[in-house]
Amino acid sequence: MKIGVLGTGDVGRRLASELAGLGHQVMLGSRTADNPAAAEWAREHRGSHGTFAAAAAHGELVVNATGGLVSLAALATAGAANLDSKIMVDVSNPLDFSHGFPPRLVVPPEGSVAEQLQQAFPRTRIVKTLNTMHNTLMTDPARVPGPHNVFVCGDNQAAKAEVVNLLKSFGWADRQILDLGGLSAARCVEPLVLLWISLSSTLRTSDFNFAILR
Repeated sequence: MKIGVLGTGDVGRRLASELAGLGHQVMLGSRTADNPAAAEWAREHRGSHGTFAAAAAHGELVVNATGGLVSLAALATAGAANLDSKIMVDVSNPLDFSHGFPPRLVVPPEGSVAEQLQQAFPRTRIVKTLNTMHNTLMTDPARVPGPHNVFVCGDNQAAKAEVVNLLKSFGWADRQILDLGGLSAARCVEPLVLLWISLSSTLRTSDFNFAILR
C-alpha cells in the first residue's frame, strides 16, 4: 500500500520505518521538500520524502504524526483534495510546551484534535489510535509483557477495520485492540497523554502501557 506519513519527528519516523519494513511504499512528508531528517530517513529506508502535500497525494492511507497544535495547519497545507476520501490515522496529541514541563493539554472547541480535523476535512475518514503510548511501543507491543491495550475510535467502520488490520501488522493482538466507538471518544483518549507523561516521570521508563482489566 502507498502510505503518506505527515511529520518527521520521532513518532513519524518510527511509524514510517515500520511501515516501510512491512513492505509499504512510504513517503515522509514535512513542511519543506528539503527537510534533512526526511531526506536521511528516505536514504536509510529506501523510501521517499517531500512536502505535506506530496505525501498526502502519494498515500492511499495517510498518517498524521504532526504535533496536535499544528495538525490543522499541516493538513491545510497538505490540501483537502489530496486527503479526499482517504483514511487518516491520527496519532497526534495537543500538547503545549511553551510554559515548560510538564506540558498542558489544549482542547480545541470541537472537543479533540481528531474531531477538529474531521470537521475541517469531512471527506477524510479519520481514525484516532496509538496516541496513548511511547512511539517505540506503537510498533512493538511485545516490549511490554502481559495484557495491555491500544485504543481505536472513528466514525467510519470500514476505516476502523482497515486501521485495525494495520495495528495487527505491528503485532497488536485482537484482544489488545479496544474499539471505543465514534470519534467523540478521542475526547477521552487525548487527555490520557498527561497521565502517561506523569507515569513516565514516576516510573522512569517509557516501557509501560494502559491495560483495561475486567
